[in-house]
Amino acid sequence: MKAVPLPLAFTDGVFPAGCPSRTVLDHITSKWGVLILLALSEGDQRWSDLRRRAEGISEKMLAQTLKTLERDGLVSRNAQPVIPPRVDYSLTERGYELSALLVPLVAWAFENAEDIVNGAGQGK
Repeated sequence: MKAVPLPLAFTDGVFPAGCPSRTVLDHITSKWGVLILLALSEGDQRWSDLRRRAEGISEKMLAQTLKTLERDGLVSRNAQPVIPPRVDYSLTERGYELSALLVPLVAWAFENAEDIVNGAGQGK
């Protein structure tokens, strides 16, 4: 297998501790961040839809993850003035750009997970 060169900005091979990209990577590659971004890549979702799709997520963690992704400009929150309250979440343009990159990564993880978890992927 051939080595993949890093972008020119990384030519020194160092990922500085204070680099903003570390913060962004932490937000988008967190366990819940990836799942929420993937769910939203299929279109607008309500809170209850996201909670069901990200099975196992607590209300607190869902709220925290959505706020983080919204603050990062990846998710948009649309509260509608109806009773009962309705809030829809969607990806922003940047969020869709990111989800297009995450889908192949998650597909690869899905395809290889069983071998990796069972130790059959060693040495490949």
